[in-house]
Amino acid sequence: QVQLVESGGGVVQPGESLRLSCAASGSGVGLNAMGWSRQAPGKGRELVARIMRRGATDYAPSVKGRFTISRDNAKNTVDLQMNSLKPEDTAVYYCFCTTWGGTDYWGQGTQITVSS
Repeated sequence: QVQLVESGGGVVQPGESLRLSCAASGSGVGLNAMGWSRQAPGKGRELVARIMRRGATDYAPSVKGRFTISRDNAKNTVDLQMNSLKPEDTAVYYCFCTTWGGTDYWGQGTQITVSS
């Protein structure tokens, strides 16, 4: 069992930055992928960014060049640096991880609102 705890959400104005952090805990769990998804009101959940254990990354086209994902394998943490935020980035952001065994775990979500 893996527990994920997110932090860093809030309300910002367009063009500002935010950093999300997520810490995974659980006994003896090896994590392959870690990342972030989001769900805007009335829409389905979409992948924002993902990082593999050895550092390979992929991003949603809508955030590429503005968001940067990073992880610390020793601490089992993953961060998402979000720059040049837009109103369309408003959503609940969920941290997730995938174990080497293929099991997915999700955090409870943190709200980000981008509004002037």
